[in-house]
Amino acid sequence: MAEERPDLRNPLAPSRESLIDRQIREAQKAGAFDDLPHQGERLPLVDDSAAGEWALAYRVLKNANFAPPWIEADKEVRALLARRDAVLERAPRSSAIGRKRDRDELSEIVRAANATILRVNLEAPTERQHRRQLDLEAELAALDRLHGDNGPA
Repeated sequence: MAEERPDLRNPLAPSRESLIDRQIREAQKAGAFDDLPHQGERLPLVDDSAAGEWALAYRVLKNANFAPPWIEADKEVRALLARRDAVLERAPRSSAIGRKRDRDELSEIVRAANATILRVNLEAPTERQHRRQLDLEAELAALDRLHGDNGPA
């Protein structure tokens, strides 16, 4: 039996290639799949073993760009700690007026962080995700040392 040439086939004759197969083939020829992530590599496995029975729920949330409330709260804590670190970093260069501002700002950051840490600790599924509260007096003492003071401004 002679091999069929695609250019001589009857366009009305039933095709062995389905519509989906044809669209995939045409997309491949057009290069639509050339820049996909992990091309030529094994797909990374997602290890949800620590999530237990919640694994499917967490995967759905992740794919929808959402996270459980305690993870979002932990992100807030990390942002507040970064603000605290910025205040401490600029402390040696602060003027006398800036020192009061630094103390007020640091006090507010510690209060907000502790409230958010409490939320993380109440919502997190295990104690491994818990955070320790910040000690306001210790944080202010560290700021005073960086200011070069022995006491509050």
